Amino acid sequence: MMKKNYIGIREARINLSKLIRDVQGGMEIIITDRGKPVAKLVTAKGHELSLEERLKNYESCGLIEPSQDQGKEIPSPVELPGDYAQRVIREDREDE
Repeated sequence: MMKKNYIGIREARINLSKLIRDVQGGMEIIITDRGKPVAKLVTAKGHELSLEERLKNYESCGLIEPSQDQGKEIPSPVELPGDYAQRVIREDREDE
């Protein structure tokens, strides 16, 4: 999902270079006039960044922090016997 930022026309005019860098980093900028959305600043078609590039840009802008658990393995799901899950759901519904 793309992060959206709302900004007024005057502030957008003053900070256009920064806004373009943010858009290149994967952000979507909504420009407002007196609080009402009037325009959207997005990456041009064909110039989208990969997920990895967008994450690096978000990190460099300080919008997200790098993960501290690089390479941590996720355990395999637990196998439940037969129709166990269905029985639990039925019992839960009966208790309501």
